[in-house]
Amino acid sequence: MMLEEVKDGYKEEIYEMIIDRSMLLDESFHHIVDEDPALLRGNLLMQFKHEKDVWPGVLREWFFLRRFFPNSESKVDPVHLEYFTFCGRMIALALLIKIQIGFVFDRDISLEDILDVDPTLYSSCKQILKMHPQKVYQDILSLTLVNDVEEMGSRTTIELCPNGKDILVNSKNRKQYVNLLIQHFFVMSIAS
Repeated sequence: MMLEEVKDGYKEEIYEMIIDRSMLLDESFHHIVDEDPALLRGNLLMQFKHEKDVWPGVLREWFFLRRFFPNSESKVDPVHLEYFTFCGRMIALALLIKIQIGFVFDRDISLEDILDVDPTLYSSCKQILKMHPQKVYQDILSLTLVNDVEEMGSRTTIELCPNGKDILVNSKNRKQYVNLLIQHFFVMSIAS
């Protein structure tokens, strides 16, 4: 559905993409979203700028160099809905040219799953989990089961669980805090 059906008498053309690795998402986005879907159904020839290889392995690599994660703040980008079209077309292209791509629609996200998406959050959560229990018990963190969210210049406090603002993070509930925080960022905040 993301790429139109080929009409009778359609001559399969070669669609060439030359992408700069340092501009991977931006240039890929414009090649895929701005192009006539019928052209994308033809033979894809993929090359990275300043590189000689154009083999099928380069096309496969191009698919695997990109990871997508929903972001609740994407609505501030005027073309954010076009990125959904882009994602759909990328999946359709992979299916058309028989490149197996892995993607997961899992609502149970672990700490290790966020390493590539948000290294800062990952590092903070890791530090909380590694702290000596006595330090956590002494309320050195001064955290409760809430998350302060800043969006478009305004700050909102979101309770991660009922009465979260009244529950101090301690050595016994720090795993729960980290899990609730991750679920908030990567599941609840993008749910509609």
